[in-house]
Amino acid sequence: MAGRKMVTGWLLDRQDRERLLAQLAPAYPQVVAHHVTLRFGTDDGTPLPAAMAGEIVGEGDDGAGVQALVVRIGGTTDRGDDSHFHITWSLAEGRRAKESNDVIAAYGWRAIAPSLAITLTPARF
Repeated sequence: MAGRKMVTGWLLDRQDRERLLAQLAPAYPQVVAHHVTLRFGTDDGTPLPAAMAGEIVGEGDDGAGVQALVVRIGGTTDRGDDSHFHITWSLAEGRRAKESNDVIAAYGWRAIAPSLAITLTPARF
């Protein structure tokens, strides 16, 4: 699908998703728990990332409907665009996954210890 704008990043492994949902309760009714973004606005010619694993190291929540898990990949949480690698974990009605970046920037995040290893599948979506 040449020309179609996509996201390049990683899909969360299905087994890891189920394990994490049992360990880290979603705070809001809409569970997302789907992927980690590397870059927006990519296309089918954009190379996939090489990393295949990460760690959940923190949680950000604005207390008003956006919960995200901060992910460390390749030793860093820094995505390189002034935001952090994260998984939008859960949302309240009317909230959107793209708000996770703003919530983490505005409210910060608290560490989760010990970190939780996850398998990541490079993908475009």
